[in-house]
Amino acid sequence: MQRLSGLDASFLYLETAAQPLHVCSILELDTATMPGGYTFDRLRDELAMRVKAMPEFREKLADSRLNLDHPVWVEDPDFDVQRHLHRIGLPPPGGRAELSEICGHIASLPLDRSRPLWEMWVIENVAGTDAHSGGRLALLTKVHHAAVDGVTGANLMSTLCTTEPDAPPPDPVDGPGRATELEIAINGALRFVTRPLKLMNVLPSTVSTVVDTARRATKGLTMAAPFAAPKTPFNANVTGHRNISFAEMDLADIKTVKDRFGVKVNDVVMALVAGVLRRYLLDRDELPESSLVAMIPVSVHDKSDRPGRNQVSGMFSSLHTNIADPVERLKAIAEANSVAKQHSSAIGATLLQDWTQFAAPAVFGAAMRVYASSRLSGARPVHNLVVSNVPGPQGQLFMLGCQVKAMYPLGPIFHGSGLNMTVMSLSGNLDVGIVSCPELVPDLWDMADGFDVA
Repeated sequence: MQRLSGLDASFLYLETAAQPLHVCSILELDTATMPGGYTFDRLRDELAMRVKAMPEFREKLADSRLNLDHPVWVEDPDFDVQRHLHRIGLPPPGGRAELSEICGHIASLPLDRSRPLWEMWVIENVAGTDAHSGGRLALLTKVHHAAVDGVTGANLMSTLCTTEPDAPPPDPVDGPGRATELEIAINGALRFVTRPLKLMNVLPSTVSTVVDTARRATKGLTMAAPFAAPKTPFNANVTGHRNISFAEMDLADIKTVKDRFGVKVNDVVMALVAGVLRRYLLDRDELPESSLVAMIPVSVHDKSDRPGRNQVSGMFSSLHTNIADPVERLKAIAEANSVAKQHSSAIGATLLQDWTQFAAPAVFGAAMRVYASSRLSGARPVHNLVVSNVPGPQGQLFMLGCQVKAMYPLGPIFHGSGLNMTVMSLSGNLDVGIVSCPELVPDLWDMADGFDVA
């Protein structure tokens, strides 16, 4: 068995019917490249072969009522890929509206915790084409956040994807094995009794971080502060419904802007997001006077020796949506990001992971209930939205033999932060996936269409 880290398990404890915590992606696939031609059965058989090299897709959660620590991953003895792969067809004309509507519905459905926490939906009749005759498919993938972060999710996708349409499957990889409830409980008790010692190791780095942040604050060298974000329509409690939109841009255009102003690609991405949000809120007379604040997940896989699938920290960044001129806004964002990165780097890479390791399930649940009730009483949001920028491969990519034309990543949303924009560079394009709640942002395509303008 493999024990979930506190950060992994937090996504289980914080999940509710209104707040499902899985991550999704929509892949647009060209079936013309599939060896032998596309059939659903052929695609399913190819997936079954590749999953043999992906123990993460064959593991399920296990726990014991006597367990004092977090749950564990164990091999699912009844694993069957057919329980995770589904097939559906779009109604005519099969355009982006129909695709986003069905994907939003699927994204709102929680995963079955009695099975491995993932599923795929093969969506046919995209753009009115016949996949069996070399047309288009869409593939929606859902994986629980307890099992993946951005980097581990990308690694799983790299096992499913290849650079050649007829590449052989990788060698099988053994899973974690099984465990009885007694084994889970005994191992959990041993880990529980060592928590005070681990806490003593975390306290010095926490104090150091607080002192360093206070020193930086006196010099104006800190990232944007949490709970300083202004209210917007998407900063309220979410419902269980999800809506989705997506956009695609030429990565060369992004790099042209980057080179012209001497900034980084991520600065341009943040400026695009800021421009989209500023225009969207201005058009509705809802733009706050102060700047919106984005939370940016930061991978610490290369800096952490802690166990667990999620190896992330977070950075708060001002979007400077209160600046009208796009060039001045870009420069301000680049400067703010530079300061935020320096501040983020000064914080221990494993601090978030270490503190979540000590919180029991009841603590996470209580914290979410308190925060949700504070949202109802009008508390300011921690941040306005989550913005994630994930680098992807730049060569041709094939998923189960089909050429990948686009990949739109879709992250989770939370109470108080009902908007997520995730960006992935892929094969010379920048693909943007946007997720919200229709009760908060009913016209999400207005945001997606704003990226070209921005």
